[in-house]
Amino acid sequence: MFITKMLAVYIAKCVSGILLCSLLSVFFHEWIDYPWSLISVVLVLSPEGTDALDLALARIKANLVGASVGVALLFSQISSPWNIAIGAALALFLCDRLKLNTAARSTLAAVIIILLHQEGVNLWSSAVIRVGAVITGCVLGLAITYIFHSIFKINTLAINSEAPKKEREG
Repeated sequence: MFITKMLAVYIAKCVSGILLCSLLSVFFHEWIDYPWSLISVVLVLSPEGTDALDLALARIKANLVGASVGVALLFSQISSPWNIAIGAALALFLCDRLKLNTAARSTLAAVIIILLHQEGVNLWSSAVIRVGAVITGCVLGLAITYIFHSIFKINTLAINSEAPKKEREG
């Protein structure tokens, strides 16, 4: 079975994100909700070679928009699923205005992460922990993207099929 360099780098980024989230959750389990940080980190990572950093930044911005909308909706005390539906609509509208449409799925995930909570759990402490998880996952995803694309900078052109043949060989 043949694995391309782009796929190998993407797999390495995802595995790194999963392991780093796991490690952080061991030390900071009271402040970081492991499953939600995992979702955020994998939403930030991308297999693309040429614009991975720009895409990661757009996804982080969209995550922050979604998390902000989610926290704002907690004040409204609108019941579920209406709060999630309103949050999704509002977050998508804001992403459109901020020209973050390429990262719209990330904003939706953040809204859902913030607004979902178990019955009997303190709403605000749960939301704060989940905002921390979203931010942690975003920061890890950005750091992983930056590190991997700094290390594999030369290979980025080699994995981009749109690069001229001369550049891929050089």
